[in-house]
Amino acid sequence: MNDLLSQVEPMIPALRRYARGLVRDAESADDIVQDCLERVVLNWSRRHDDNPRSWVFAILHNLAVNKLRQDARRAGSVPIEDAPETVGARSPTQEDAIYGGEVMAAIERLPPDYRSILLLVSVEDLSYAEAGKVLEIPLGTVMSRLARARERLRSILENERPRTSTAGSYIRRVK
Repeated sequence: MNDLLSQVEPMIPALRRYARGLVRDAESADDIVQDCLERVVLNWSRRHDDNPRSWVFAILHNLAVNKLRQDARRAGSVPIEDAPETVGARSPTQEDAIYGGEVMAAIERLPPDYRSILLLVSVEDLSYAEAGKVLEIPLGTVMSRLARARERLRSILENERPRTSTAGSYIRRVK
């Protein structure tokens, strides 16, 4: 039990971030993490790896995908704008808020396959092999999807800047 606790407990914040990134609802994400942790405890003896990180993230990913499918059938999703403001760790500056909002809106516009691989590798810092295990796809597919996700994200952020009320003026930093 100490082995389980020492290996899984440090993963909980990352599991919560990943779940929130996938389902875009803090309450649902916390429920998914709770279900994931229950399954981890029940099936701890069945794991095949010395490093259970990818196994735990795979469980979480599958639960999140099931939740998204249920929500799609029930048409009950919450936009990212309706998420509580207390989700962040610190109060952002005005510039951080503007850019963060642009990035989140762009990530939201990515297809689910691209969004999940981008979140696993870029946010949760899983290796390509671990992300492949979580998503149950080959390593080559991980690399190509990640490249396409990054390219599409860059394209969205570069080409579709939000218009302000002052005839296209943008905030920028001048040093």
